[in-house]
Amino acid sequence: MEENKERKTKEKKLQKKVFLILFLLFFMCIAAFCGFFWYSLSPVNKKYEETHDFIIESGWGKSKIADELESKGLIRNGFIFKVYVKLAKSKTFFSGTYSLSPSMSVNEIIKVITSGNSKENMQKTITFVEGKRFPYYVKKLCDELGFEENDVYTLTSSETYLKSLIEKYWFITEEVLKKDLYYPLEGYLFPDTYSFKQSSTIEEAIDVMLAGMDAKLSIYKEEIAMSEYSIHGLLTLASMVELEAVTAEDRAIVAGIFINRLHGNIPLGSDVTTYYAVKKEMIESLTNSDLNQCNAYNTRGTCAISGLPVGPMCASSYSSIVAAIEPEKNDYYFFVADIHNKIYPTKTSTEHDQIINDLKNKNIWPK
Repeated sequence: MEENKERKTKEKKLQKKVFLILFLLFFMCIAAFCGFFWYSLSPVNKKYEETHDFIIESGWGKSKIADELESKGLIRNGFIFKVYVKLAKSKTFFSGTYSLSPSMSVNEIIKVITSGNSKENMQKTITFVEGKRFPYYVKKLCDELGFEENDVYTLTSSETYLKSLIEKYWFITEEVLKKDLYYPLEGYLFPDTYSFKQSSTIEEAIDVMLAGMDAKLSIYKEEIAMSEYSIHGLLTLASMVELEAVTAEDRAIVAGIFINRLHGNIPLGSDVTTYYAVKKEMIESLTNSDLNQCNAYNTRGTCAISGLPVGPMCASSYSSIVAAIEPEKNDYYFFVADIHNKIYPTKTSTEHDQIINDLKNKNIWPK
């Protein structure tokens, strides 16, 4: 009897030991798996500083994405990624191009590829300043969206492309096909702050800005239709007003003066047309040769054209466009501006000269 009790006692002790060993082994396995699991979710290389494009093709499932991530060295273990995605009940993975890095954890990668903010959809905000010439817009687009300048100039001077714009936008007419234009779309890209997709093509980026002009001009569609000048002519007039005056009030006055001179068949005599004609910046000096250069833009000198220049000379602000469409009715034919950009309108050349002498005496005449 005692032997049986002793044997049973030993068996129980052995069972407890076996159970304890099995429990410890099980716990160690669980701990090891958990450690491996969380290790597999950690960054492949925390010190890696670069990012790489990872493309998710349309129709790829989460399993395919996991395999591709592992093959590209962006995650440690594709199987663990799949398990984690299932346990976390992750949202839809959107197709597109994403910037990923081995320094990102699985959770960080998932946040990116479930956001939908692929390179194709990411927005770039760009602000364009009024009063600038077309090359400024080209450079800005190229710097911000990665275009090549030659590609932009080639496209925007293509007759085929321009004709497609004529069909698409009511305010673009055959006048943009004039051979004397330096840049056919000069003055047509409205200066504003725009959001572009980072994956935008040149055509798409131009469309965004033309849509901006469409929105502004559409407000005055009836007035434009009733105007004695074409839309191209109004944008040309607006560009002159933009560069000659600063305030909305002065711009309306200057527009009225230019209209009076046009009605009187008097050359507009605007320096800004000469600067553009000879491709000089307005901070430079004009020579007699510049003033007398025969050109479809130049309204000064011996070769001055008698009407509006062949096209716009800059991108005009909204107030300049409105001034061109609704100029102030006045009986002035001349104006000058002082160093503070204040406009002095006059009716005769004698008054005009008197104003200039007065400004010079007061040391506020632009040099």
